[in-house]
Amino acid sequence: MNDDRYAALLSRVSKPGRYTGGEYGETVKDKSNVDTRICFCFPDTYEIGMSNLGMKILMGCFNRMDGVWCEKCFAPWTDMEAVLRETGTPLFALESGDPVKDFDIVAFTMQYELCYTNVLNMLSLAGIPALARERGDGYPLIIGGGPCTYNPEPMADFFDVFSIGEGEEALPELAELYRDSRAKGESRERFLYRCATELDGFYVPSLYEVSYNSDGTLNSFAPKAEGVPDKITKRIITDLDKVFYPVASEIPYLDVIHDRIALEVSRGCIRGCRFCQAGIVYRPYREKSPGVLDSCARDCQKNSGYSEMSLSSLSISDYTRLDELIDRLLTWTEDKKISLSLPSQRIDAFYEELMKKVMSVRKSGLTFAPEAGTQRLRDVINKNITEQEILSACGKAFSGGRDSLKLYFMNGLPTETDEDIAGIAGLSQKIVDEFYAEKRPRRSVQVDISVSCFVPKPFTPFQWEPQDSLEELERKQKLLKGLIKTRKIRYSYHDARVSRIEAVFAKGDRRVSAAIAEACRRGQRFDAWDEYFDYDNWCDIFASVGLDIDFYACRRIPHDELLPWDHIDCGVTKSFLLREADRSVKGVTTPDCRTVCSGCGASCLGGERKCCP
Repeated sequence: MNDDRYAALLSRVSKPGRYTGGEYGETVKDKSNVDTRICFCFPDTYEIGMSNLGMKILMGCFNRMDGVWCEKCFAPWTDMEAVLRETGTPLFALESGDPVKDFDIVAFTMQYELCYTNVLNMLSLAGIPALARERGDGYPLIIGGGPCTYNPEPMADFFDVFSIGEGEEALPELAELYRDSRAKGESRERFLYRCATELDGFYVPSLYEVSYNSDGTLNSFAPKAEGVPDKITKRIITDLDKVFYPVASEIPYLDVIHDRIALEVSRGCIRGCRFCQAGIVYRPYREKSPGVLDSCARDCQKNSGYSEMSLSSLSISDYTRLDELIDRLLTWTEDKKISLSLPSQRIDAFYEELMKKVMSVRKSGLTFAPEAGTQRLRDVINKNITEQEILSACGKAFSGGRDSLKLYFMNGLPTETDEDIAGIAGLSQKIVDEFYAEKRPRRSVQVDISVSCFVPKPFTPFQWEPQDSLEELERKQKLLKGLIKTRKIRYSYHDARVSRIEAVFAKGDRRVSAAIAEACRRGQRFDAWDEYFDYDNWCDIFASVGLDIDFYACRRIPHDELLPWDHIDCGVTKSFLLREADRSVKGVTTPDCRTVCSGCGASCLGGERKCCP
């Protein structure tokens, strides 16, 4: 951003590089050739947003369009917010420095429920009314996307449109419809109706009527106008080899969370863990070919100069041509001293040769996710791994030169007992013992276990399950801490109070919008950050708007109850989720999609009716 308007402001904040723009590789267009301007907003800090691959992809899709310019904006940290409010300076985009309120479309990506107050705070800083019904034709169109929009209802009052599913094709269609509607002089309301009726995968909350029963449950959810669909089906990309991928992204000025090349190798997951929303809503499973990935990786490295590359996937070890891909990459990454890192891996698919390959340049962290400490509970959640497979994989890692591992677990899972909690400590100790089963001179082991609290999420077999009470979650955390008897096991856990509010937002209905609006008025923001999360304030906020936290977080939902997200079609049928819920109670596992098709319904998306690979 070559602009003197904000020089005095930037001198007063701790990290001015968050707000200057001007990164190498940023897209700047001649305004005289632009008729539609879009501001892509990430409701968290620059360091987190600049690490987000989805934002880079979607901004690139917009900027490939003639006459369209997409710029970026992040949630300002509290010091910058104070300066903006004190000086009356509206929130601005980083490329041009122009106020966000002057754009045609403002797009928010919602990756995590605890960012909701940041969305409203950014609108406030921009001078844009938070409530959609209070925005007339003079204000930008506010659209939302991302994983949280699979239950958009808690934010429904604030958005004009939600994009459901993958946006590479859908969002340019929205931009073209917007341009057409504006050329015809149509009203905001007319455009929104056309968006709901002419485009697939877009949900317009104002076109639906919601009613409730006397006990607070949903009574009905129905379109207000003819032609508006009863259900909104998510959009997917059927051929990942042909879809746009950003190989010349911006290089951030500051150290960011993931400061490296992110190479997306696949979408979806074949496994079907019953707690995992991503494993359901991103179905069907799709892969990019090694040749396309290798070409993308070469271009990304050439344009960025990065010396580290991460292979991005929900389950990298399920990529069918992983060996071939790594062999291709190593033909040039080794010479250039570029290290390869893999995300959390399936323990049952881990093997020594793969580890040796990715460690050829630099040793990177190794993470496994057993999720539960006992076989019984792993069967309940459909993890489909055994204790022997866990110990064998860890043993291979140790034999390959590792002396530290990180493992992810959860507490508060459905049917969990204290024996299952004790199983986490017991399994961790067995992994330590596995290290010392063979003599390794002058070496010691470190096993880091991170334990999160179970949050029931929409579109999972556990969506009807209650979350443990706050007291029970905290009791289990203390129980596990007392069961760990060695410093070779390092234990960390998530704040149960944060998980409780997350559960309310994850399963909330449209009435939760009132609590979020009130929270913003009271100054809540950056709720995902420990220093700003205030549980007591949130409890008071919900009480002040007449909402019960337990109703959303801790209530077991009857299977025949209308759910706030039932008007969204993620491709996986409710009948499949119900079958999986029943199998979980019985402790019966379901094979992965590659072994046998379980008839989840996702294979019917995108045209040809066939089983997921």
